[in-house]
Amino acid sequence: MIDERAREPLMQLRISANFAFEFDQPTDALLQFEAAAIPEQTIHSARTQLSETEYMARVPAQDSIGERIWLRADGRCEVAYEAVAEPHRLRSGIASLAQLAAHRLPGETIEYLLDSRYCPASRFQPFVDAEFSGTSGGARIEAIRSWIAQTLAYAPGSSDAGTDAVATFIARRGICRDFAHLLVTFARASAIPARYVACFAPGVTPQDFHAVAEVFLPDPSQPDGGAWQLVDATGMADATDIVKIGVGRDAADVSFLTSFGPNRFLSSEIAVEQV
Repeated sequence: MIDERAREPLMQLRISANFAFEFDQPTDALLQFEAAAIPEQTIHSARTQLSETEYMARVPAQDSIGERIWLRADGRCEVAYEAVAEPHRLRSGIASLAQLAAHRLPGETIEYLLDSRYCPASRFQPFVDAEFSGTSGGARIEAIRSWIAQTLAYAPGSSDAGTDAVATFIARRGICRDFAHLLVTFARASAIPARYVACFAPGVTPQDFHAVAEVFLPDPSQPDGGAWQLVDATGMADATDIVKIGVGRDAADVSFLTSFGPNRFLSSEIAVEQV
């Protein structure tokens, strides 16, 4: 049963995403940019327009959250997407949630405990044990979020597609992608499953595709159960305002454009506003 007292006021968001890229020869590409049709958010309307391509097909995305689009194209490709979405997830006080013992975790969460391309969690186990000693579960996540917010500077242009959590930790600066990678890394190093979430959210400055983390903690409404909880280390988005695009181990799993050959990225314009 849903506790209606815990439900946040509903907000409809108008989303638009327009971007363009170019290939010099026939090339395969994988796109993921549409708001996911999942129980925690309603897509009231959506329209996607793509340039004519040699091939296009839709396939399920990671954890069946959203869809990816396969393309085979040559020359200039333009993408135009518009949607009205309404997130309606319940909000839990993360800091009060306990931690599920690793051996009690469901099988589908295990991959989110392991190292991935941008999140080498095992390298940070000594650091998190020392820095966040005496905390666990949601209190540990809140301590991690606070440490990142106080330690990292949000600096557009300070990182690139090769920047991982180690580089961000050393540089002490980054963008939303880097903040999310570091939170995911610290959570996994603390034996808390964590995944990377690509999303849309109002209030993001500069407005762009946004990235947050999601951690698996006990579900207060289900004894012995667990649930994914959204956390934005940048502090720009609230969990109740976020519209998910997709999830993955890190940014490599849920990039809005993955090209299997050289490409030139030409332009991008994202807008998210309350209706």
